[in-house]
Amino acid sequence: MISIQHINKSYGKKGEIPALQDISLDVKKGEVFGLIGPDGAGKTTLFRILTTLILPDSGSASVAGFDIITQYKDIRRCVGYMPGKFSLYQDLSVEENLSFYATIFDTTVEANYHLIKDIYDQLAPFKTRRAGALSGGMKQKLALCCALIHKPTVLFLDEPTTGVDVVSRKEFWAMLDKLKKDGITIFVSTPYMDEASLCDRIALIQNGSILSIDTPSGLIQNFKYPVFGVRTDNMTTALKQLSQQPGMQNIFPFGEYMHIIDERSTLSVEQISRFLSEHQHQNIDVQQIKPEVEDVFIQLMKENNSQ
Repeated sequence: MISIQHINKSYGKKGEIPALQDISLDVKKGEVFGLIGPDGAGKTTLFRILTTLILPDSGSASVAGFDIITQYKDIRRCVGYMPGKFSLYQDLSVEENLSFYATIFDTTVEANYHLIKDIYDQLAPFKTRRAGALSGGMKQKLALCCALIHKPTVLFLDEPTTGVDVVSRKEFWAMLDKLKKDGITIFVSTPYMDEASLCDRIALIQNGSILSIDTPSGLIQNFKYPVFGVRTDNMTTALKQLSQQPGMQNIFPFGEYMHIIDERSTLSVEQISRFLSEHQHQNIDVQQIKPEVEDVFIQLMKENNSQ
């Protein structure tokens, strides 16, 4: 459904700021594909290229079988795009925005209402409210409705859950699951590692380069290093002390714990616990744990930066 071959893009007068470097990947029909990476990784640039808003410097890509350069008009008719920044008309009401976008694509709200019904039902009580006065979660739902109103075959969602509350994030991903069942191919970008597990496949991106492409479970199963979860009564001091020890340099906060990725495979639960006890820590909890996508990403990022 989406095919990307060796895409490159740089910014600056002399192209001295690389944004994308030799990007190649494929998104299958009907899947939810996640582009996972921090701000500045190149996610928005790639989405803007695929939705024909900017041109690549080199490489090729197609969306729904249409070339992004020679058949851009066909692509614009068959894709829905929800940019990271809320871009609807703030002075128009909810229903006015929806009707406007339906008119642009020569359709009506009624024609494809089945696609947005579950989402719009939550917006209906505010249908006369100006879009600019909506909460973050409601703006998100309105933007998704406008992106779907012409029944696209491919949906591009650029960091759709950034800046919204946890409940709205969960609701949004539940909506995407339903859209997938309706046969829509979804390409979504996010900086949130916990959302990676909700995708069928993901690509990890950093500094404009793809680090790995796999299913979330595949990335974790193929991770070759032991990972330890550590918690004490003084996490800040423990983090500083542990990071200075051989074999423990790859250590980072992770919620209530800190994670240690053991690159040398020389550490043990007993060794870490003994070290913390010797340094007067209390309420020590050390366990070897199953790695998460964030552990994989941090390790791949470190290896990529050292090359």
